[in-house]
Amino acid sequence: MFDLFSDPVKVAQQLEIIASEYGFAVWETLYALALEVVFAYVIGLPAGVLLVTGEKEGIHPLPGWFMKIINWVINILRSVPFLILMIIVLPLSKILVGTKVGTIATIPPMVIAAFPLVARMVESSLREVNQGVIEAAQSMGASTWQIVTKVMLPEATPSLISGATITFGTILGYGAMSAALGGGGLGKMAIQYGYYNFQFIVMWAAVIGLILLVQIFQSAGTKIAASCDKRLKNRS
Repeated sequence: MFDLFSDPVKVAQQLEIIASEYGFAVWETLYALALEVVFAYVIGLPAGVLLVTGEKEGIHPLPGWFMKIINWVINILRSVPFLILMIIVLPLSKILVGTKVGTIATIPPMVIAAFPLVARMVESSLREVNQGVIEAAQSMGASTWQIVTKVMLPEATPSLISGATITFGTILGYGAMSAALGGGGLGKMAIQYGYYNFQFIVMWAAVIGLILLVQIFQSAGTKIAASCDKRLKNRS
């Protein structure tokens, strides 16, 4: 492992693997990430909004038993380690996408693992919104939908974007782990091509790719969040 370049033949073989597989692995990682993030937010964003608006002192209180069920489901899913959750949910992948192997098969488990995180991120962001702004909207007769879409979400936009950045990084990490159970992308290169076959140049190339993707998303998210933050604009 520590003498990666001692055998020129093995080095050439690994470089050939990188040249032929790396581009597709990056593409596979990105399209799976996009689908997983979209579906995680389709479920997690409304759940996060309900956690805030539906509580006893929220703008649209919901039955206590319903709120307990939402919190219970989110807490349970967040507490199950990802690989165990993936093993449990893979039969659902067979039903939904027709297979339990490959990148597509990992999307349902990834969504189920990620949407509770999204819900908590959204909940935390919405709780940061100034209560006075919400009360002012209520006093003007705004409906619950209007308060959520025109007051709470816009006011929480910088925090929501920061949360989305964390979500991207977390799902990328999940995707790398999913390769141990048949997933694809850069995680597959790192684990199956690299670690299992002792091709450590391939492994480190894949790891570096994952690190770079996280850094890109983190930097972009930070800049976008800062550009949307009214407090920073007022200071400038």
